[in-house]
Amino acid sequence: MASTKPYLIRAIHEWCLDEGYTPYLAVQVDPRTRVPREFVKDGQIVLNVGVEATHKLLIGNDEITFQARFNGASFPVLVPLSAVLAIYARENGHGMAFEASPENAQGEEVGASETASADSPRSMETAGGEAATEKTEPPTPRGSHLTRIK
Repeated sequence: MASTKPYLIRAIHEWCLDEGYTPYLAVQVDPRTRVPREFVKDGQIVLNVGVEATHKLLIGNDEITFQARFNGASFPVLVPLSAVLAIYARENGHGMAFEASPENAQGEEVGASETASADSPRSMETAGGEAATEKTEPPTPRGSHLTRIK
């Protein structure tokens, strides 16, 4: 059975855009993840996936791909869905957290977070919609009323 994770990520992304929020992805970087390594902190990176910060954004069933500018230089980004830790709105922290395991290609979701903690990762959008990251810790998935279904 196909994972629901890509559908949930697309839904939260669309919700953010509909509400005028900036969608951010928290990602666990592994060898399959293609991001500028100088922005990786403790094996993780937070990416602005808003329409003004990305070009050719494609949220597929196995990976997320887009072009983004980091310090003024264009970079092709590739994120396997199994590496996505969370997608949330920058403005209020609402979104969904996932269990990311590079070994687990299925990328099963474990729960939702109605609000992110004050220690949620934050990215900084630079002039011209460029994506950059700030040094903070990733969101910790909170307990949920949801149950993992395989």
